[in-house]
Amino acid sequence: MKAHTSETQSTITPEKALDFLKEGNQRFVNNLKANRDLLEQVNATREGQWPFAVILSCIDSRTSAELIFDQGLGDVFSIRIAGNFVNQDILGSMEFGCNVAGSKLVVVLGHTKCGALKGGLDAEQIVGLGMDNLNHLINHFDPIINEVIEGEERSSKNNSLLERLNQQNVKNAIEDIRKQSSTLRKLEEEGKIKIVGANYDVETGVVTWL
Repeated sequence: MKAHTSETQSTITPEKALDFLKEGNQRFVNNLKANRDLLEQVNATREGQWPFAVILSCIDSRTSAELIFDQGLGDVFSIRIAGNFVNQDILGSMEFGCNVAGSKLVVVLGHTKCGALKGGLDAEQIVGLGMDNLNHLINHFDPIINEVIEGEERSSKNNSLLERLNQQNVKNAIEDIRKQSSTLRKLEEEGKIKIVGANYDVETGVVTWL
C-alpha cells in the first residue's frame, strides 16, 4: 500500500475517509495488517504529506491511531492529549489539517478505562498529590461529570459512570469543535469534511462509531 499523494487525497470524500478507518480497524482486529513498505513511504512523503483524516485521541499507550486503524506514514494527522479534549491549540492544529493540508475527516476518539477520566472522577485524591498541571487537566472534566452523574458514587471504580463520562466527553469535544472553530464548522456545513466521534475498547481492539 502506497502513501497518499495530492492526487489521491483530492479524490477522497469525507465518507470514503471514514470507510478507510473502519476498514483499517477491521484489519487490526483480525490481525490482517495491510502490506506496506514503510521505508518506501518515507521516501514518498519526503517532499510533502497528504493525510486524509485528523484524529484526536488520548495519550494512552494503547490508543495509537495509526496502529488501531492500520494506517501508514502520511495517512493521518494524529493529535494526542490525555482525555482527548480540545483547546485553542488543538483546534488550530485541526484547522491546519483540514483547511490547509486537505484532510476530509475529523475524528474524536475516546477509549474505555481512560486514566484521565478516572483522574477526573477521583480528583480529590489526585489534588492531594500536589501536581499543579495535572490538577488543571483533570479539573477540565468536572462540568462533564456533573452532566452525567446521577446521584451515585463519584469514583473511577464506578464503571457505568466512567463509560458514560467517556462517551459524553467525546460528544462535548465534538460540540466544542463546532462552536469554537468557525473554520471547521463551515467546512462541515459545506460538506467538505465530516466531524465524528468514536470509542476504542482497550480489551477487544474494536472501534465503535458514535
